[in-house]
Amino acid sequence: MAERSSTRFRENSNEEWLEKFTPEFPYQCSRVYLNNRDVFWHWHGAVELFYMESGALTYYTPQGRVFFPEGSGGLINSDVLHRTTPQSREQKTMQLLHLFDASLLADHPGGRIMRRYILPLISPSRPEVLALSPENPAHAETLAKLRASFALSEDELGYELKLREALTGIWLDLFQLFPAEAERRDDGNGALKQMMTYVQEHYAEPLRIRDVAAAGFVSERECYRAFHDALHASPLEYVTDVRLRHACARLAKGSESVTGIALACGFGSASFFGKVFRARFGATPTEYRRSWQDSTI
Repeated sequence: MAERSSTRFRENSNEEWLEKFTPEFPYQCSRVYLNNRDVFWHWHGAVELFYMESGALTYYTPQGRVFFPEGSGGLINSDVLHRTTPQSREQKTMQLLHLFDASLLADHPGGRIMRRYILPLISPSRPEVLALSPENPAHAETLAKLRASFALSEDELGYELKLREALTGIWLDLFQLFPAEAERRDDGNGALKQMMTYVQEHYAEPLRIRDVAAAGFVSERECYRAFHDALHASPLEYVTDVRLRHACARLAKGSESVTGIALACGFGSASFFGKVFRARFGATPTEYRRSWQDSTI
């Protein structure tokens, strides 16, 4: 199981890069340390199945938010926009994570298993998030299976078969716990993802809302609506978030000047960058860099 403390994205995109994925075995397992770190809006074609080992997280999606305390678990459907925030900046927050293409559990793309058991859970008519609560007796056995599934070792003979068996058992539980008539989700985020990708590609430049809207082939009015309905933010607020995320990464990495970072991230001036940064994080860029570097010594 890989251990990591950050999420990597594809270049100029909000799609997560799954390093371990291969066509012959589309699967990745990791223990993620999320102390003090929000994970920015992103998506991935893989299904995300997770268990909260310690701490607590809030998942945000276009449908709303779901709180996951220690000992809980859940599934994030494929291609769903989501971000996470730890409950506490001081408490240790660790998450065990399976990311896999649902085809891993099926016989073949048009087969009976795919049609009967896989597609009904991952189709656009299904919820964005399925939550397993330790306080719900009906979820206890599934949570125990989920926790145990992370104990499998890649060095074991038959690891791939044992993993598939474990994931299939959990999948069947979810299929029974969350029947097909559950709430529906809107899968109309294609234009929004195109606009988000455009912002990632051009965040360092002066951005106009009409250009962002054009990237999604929608009107400015529809652009505002799409960002508000899905991300609960305006396009400008999203652009600012993207710029701040890139600025934080630059501050944490090295000794580049604050002015240089401000200009490289599209803020126009160090003074404006400092004002926006302090309003968001309660610290100056220099203080943020110092606290980050002190924490990694």
